[in-house]
Amino acid sequence: MNRRPLLASAAAAAGVLAVGAALVAGPASADPGGASGAHAAPASLGDAFTTKTPYAPQQNVRSYQKAPAGFVPVLTENVSRHGSRAMSDSEDGDALLALVAEAKAAGALTPLGRGLASQVQRVLDANAAIGYGQLSPRGEDELEGTAERAAARLPGLFASAARGKGVLVDVSSSSQQRAHDSADAYVAGLERAVPGLSHVVGATTTDDATLYFHKSDAAYKAYLKDDARIGEAEDAATDQPRTHAVARAALERSFTPAFVDRLAAGELTSFDDEVAAARALYAIVQNSHDLPSSDTRGLDLDQFLTRPQASWFGYLDDVTSFYENGPAFAGSDVTYRMAGVLLDDLFSTLEAKRDGTSDLVAKLRFTHAEEIMPLASLLGLPGSTVQQRTGDLFTYANNPFRGAEVAPMAANIQWDLFRKGDRYLVRMLDDEKETAFKASCTPVSKGSTFYDLDELESCYGWSAGS
Repeated sequence: MNRRPLLASAAAAAGVLAVGAALVAGPASADPGGASGAHAAPASLGDAFTTKTPYAPQQNVRSYQKAPAGFVPVLTENVSRHGSRAMSDSEDGDALLALVAEAKAAGALTPLGRGLASQVQRVLDANAAIGYGQLSPRGEDELEGTAERAAARLPGLFASAARGKGVLVDVSSSSQQRAHDSADAYVAGLERAVPGLSHVVGATTTDDATLYFHKSDAAYKAYLKDDARIGEAEDAATDQPRTHAVARAALERSFTPAFVDRLAAGELTSFDDEVAAARALYAIVQNSHDLPSSDTRGLDLDQFLTRPQASWFGYLDDVTSFYENGPAFAGSDVTYRMAGVLLDDLFSTLEAKRDGTSDLVAKLRFTHAEEIMPLASLLGLPGSTVQQRTGDLFTYANNPFRGAEVAPMAANIQWDLFRKGDRYLVRMLDDEKETAFKASCTPVSKGSTFYDLDELESCYGWSAGS
């Protein structure tokens, strides 16, 4: 995805993170008065919708490097986030509808704003029909497509599995319904792509210890509860003058300036201030891109929030992801150390294949952004390794982390295992793009995306039983 040029803005208000005279940067295009451009297709949303960005594969299956001579695929495994989903609840939409009602009663709607309520209601209706928090039809398509491309990438492996016996494809998910439904969608796509495969696909099992660890890790839960730096950093981004300016400009597309003045002063019942209202609008616009085309035909939420304005609120969203799920503070690994249980499962699966204790040809896992982001940091994937010193606020100018690139909807990390005699090589795909392991790991040759399994185990300090 394309990076945006960046522009500095003012320091945070007093009483929040002491950034002093440091500049807080966000997308340069986040001009509060920016004009709305053409409505982008999901594949070209850039970073604006962060971890709610619909999925798009990052490489064509026909462009992958060929394995070194004599090596054949014997196993593939993945860790996949659930696909696009409905909102968790109707709170943002209900509050926006109440705000529009207050504005209507006060004669404070602009010509554009008169159409806001009907558009928000359509989004709420679509979410209710799907089920709040549940996988959307778009999400099903994302997972099915990923499976079909995996089958196209490794046709011989899956064809041989279809001729086998017993459980050769292991499937697991977290206990959340959207993750289980994502597993079902992926399996459906795989079985459609590989006729006769269904008899070797095991029933989906629940594995929260490996695939929902952010809810149970004691050190991480204590970090979220007790580390004041998180709230200070998030407040520093949210309370800065630029955020208030962008929020006001966004809302004045739909409401009169005098009404926005009252909102900013806390005189209305729907929201505490204009920033809260603009963030709710942003959340509705975000979600409208995760809905199926059948629900969005004639829907145009983008007109109420320009892409530059969405980019700024996307930055605020990324601030939360960075400090709560991403690389976070320099000198601390609490946000990603807990992904060790998942990394161990990845390596254990490869090792079991090598030592002959497993007949699996595929191990498929379905989880959440809160697991994908820590795993990306632990693996040393691009955009997931740079931490911030305390007091040095994360911005798009000083850090490459982007939620849209690390953990979009249906984000996935896949490892393919190849064998030649008693030697095994591993290739990694990140959102279906061939991706190097961390810099300290050495591939089999310069520029290759293949790594010796022993080299990877040594590089990551992994050994059976460690």
